[in-house]
Amino acid sequence: MATVKTKTTPKKKSTMAETAHNALVAYPNLKQHLLNNFGFDTFKGQQENIINSLLAGNDTFVIMPTGGGKSLCYQLPAMILDGVAIIVSPLIALMKNQVDLMRSYSSKDHVAHFLNSTLNKGQIKQVKDDLTTGKTKMLYVAPETMTKEDNIEFFKTLNISFFAVDEAHCISEWGHDFRPEYRRLKEMTELISPTIPIIALTATATPKVQSDIVKNLGLRNPNIFVSSFNRANLYYEIQPKINVDQTNKSIVRFIQQHKNKSGIVYTLNRKTTEELAAMLNANGITAVAYHAGLDAKLRAQRQDQFLNEEVHVIVATIAFGMGIDKPDVRFVIHYNIPKSIENYYQETGRAGRDGMEGKCILYYSHKDVSKLEHLMRDKSLSEREVGAQLINETVSYAESSVCRRKTLLYYFGEQYDDKDSCGHCDNCLHPKEKVEAKEATVDVLKTINALGEQFAIEYVLLILTGKATPAVKMYRHDELDVFACGNDKEPHFWSSLIRQMLLEGLLDKDIVEYGVLKITKAGKAFLKKPTSFKIVLNNLFEDANADDEATAPAGEPTGVTDQKLFEQLKELRKKVAKEKNLPPFVIFLESSLQDMATMFPTTMEELEKISGVSKGKSLRYGKPFLDVINQYVEENDIIRPDDFVMKSVANKNSNKIFIIQNVDKKIALETIAKTKELKLEELLEEMETIVASGTKLNLGYAIDEMVDEYEQEEIMEYFKGCQTSDLKVAQQELADGDFNWEQLKLMRIKFLSEYGN
Repeated sequence: MATVKTKTTPKKKSTMAETAHNALVAYPNLKQHLLNNFGFDTFKGQQENIINSLLAGNDTFVIMPTGGGKSLCYQLPAMILDGVAIIVSPLIALMKNQVDLMRSYSSKDHVAHFLNSTLNKGQIKQVKDDLTTGKTKMLYVAPETMTKEDNIEFFKTLNISFFAVDEAHCISEWGHDFRPEYRRLKEMTELISPTIPIIALTATATPKVQSDIVKNLGLRNPNIFVSSFNRANLYYEIQPKINVDQTNKSIVRFIQQHKNKSGIVYTLNRKTTEELAAMLNANGITAVAYHAGLDAKLRAQRQDQFLNEEVHVIVATIAFGMGIDKPDVRFVIHYNIPKSIENYYQETGRAGRDGMEGKCILYYSHKDVSKLEHLMRDKSLSEREVGAQLINETVSYAESSVCRRKTLLYYFGEQYDDKDSCGHCDNCLHPKEKVEAKEATVDVLKTINALGEQFAIEYVLLILTGKATPAVKMYRHDELDVFACGNDKEPHFWSSLIRQMLLEGLLDKDIVEYGVLKITKAGKAFLKKPTSFKIVLNNLFEDANADDEATAPAGEPTGVTDQKLFEQLKELRKKVAKEKNLPPFVIFLESSLQDMATMFPTTMEELEKISGVSKGKSLRYGKPFLDVINQYVEENDIIRPDDFVMKSVANKNSNKIFIIQNVDKKIALETIAKTKELKLEELLEEMETIVASGTKLNLGYAIDEMVDEYEQEEIMEYFKGCQTSDLKVAQQELADGDFNWEQLKLMRIKFLSEYGN
């Protein structure tokens, strides 16, 4: 499915420039606000521009993948602006998580509230009192809450800073989780105050959903921000689902290799969730089932068990997930094929939301596809047609032999830069042999041309393979010269070729008419003068004896300086979270614990310098963590002269922002080092520290100048299996010492960036 790429008109560019200017004039210390309220010193992606847009009073539309930091785009403006922000959220669980998270960053509980059907009269009165007195900065509401007349009248009396509509795709019938009650939000916001700015946020970006959101919310000339859908920290893999026993063994083996890590297993039906959860528990893995057939209380209990790390794995139908804001899910397993790529992307997106490791394993069989098709038998004709198209797209993804990341991004209208591979999916790590397909490519182009560029893949395949169906006969296409020109090859060959022609830009899909194939300029040039066109063919699902073991890329997340202290801090976080009845990540993010175990902060002032620790968070939760660190430092004779340690932290933080910004601009490493008065080796040491603490550096431009492409592959393979971090050993074992220290150091930074973040 192609997607609309938002184009900015000259007038829009002027508006965006004014937006940034106005916001910066009014709020010159935006990063200071970020540091004071959330403990972070840099913004992610487009967060700063989005926040500037909202602060300037503009309607704003944010399309940002799961884990990209959407929530901060309205949370920070809510803390800065006068009045209260009203945030519409579809699920009660999601509201509670967000409110708990906001309260954890502040020293006062009244900073955020939710208003929904779970509150009693006394609680509602307390919420309204805090709102009336202006204490509350954020109010989370269900869409149903917005429609009640007494609530509308109450909201009219408040000083509202803006409306935020989270999970905005729920407003569209084409979205993967349509909620009819979202349709009335435009009416409600206009009743309360027609001039208040609105920010809409979603993780989906299909053209129909995008236009529906703008239209149905009545967004006024919105500034639209579309972030990249590339989740570089996620590893994608498809496994053949040969039989139940082999698949179950594979899943158990995989989870045991990721002991004590949080994960989700998605299944197609309720019965399977129960059976799989029981099987995992029998094998020493703490797991619970979750599905819509359980009563609300039990579902909430099991959700809390997962959030609080009392169980490590939750086996669920798609009823689970949208209300979960757990950043340290380390793997998502699909026991059955999802019904659409949107669903798959949304569900896999729940892994690695903290930017660290996330592995996504999908078990695929044709039998599961038939089950999905069978489930649509009672739907209307139009729903069945759309459903069939969505399933076919997912099947194409599963059976593809090209880069998974490239295929996913193409689906959302984004081209992947790396012509070679992402290096972080099964197809890239274990590439199949390529075959020449120049003549077959010409046959496809001629066939599409003969059909007047008016048909989708399925129909083109009928013509290529010579299937004279009633529809083909009706159009008299069986009389075309190209009819049956490809009947010497199987349909899966042609479908694979067409998919790869789409990815390489020889073909495109019509945006308005779903799936209709069009020949691009590059395709017409190829037809006029054919050149070599090699493709990879998939044979994974043809081999009945395929290995059932779910493998994952070598290399675990990078460790912290003191692993023993890190484990103690994790246990303490779990204990504090249980006492506070909060998920552990609300106390401190795992990356913050890593920094603590590296820097050994022993005072509140030092703790506030840890990434992700605001002043409010340090006051609320810091003392027991400081007690553990102080005791550990004393018992283990840790040498940490205060002036030296804290000075190095401060220098590292100031250099960190400069290095990240200049790497993003692709400035030469020698220039970056010279500007900061560093030797190149000192700069590389700092860069390694940055990626080891969870920040990705895109150093491809520098590496390509220093290391040949085939050599990069060799070095990356070495690091996956090496037993030591000593680069002298690496020099000896790699190409008889042909690589210098700088080359290997850069490659190790790349390795840490790709496999540790």
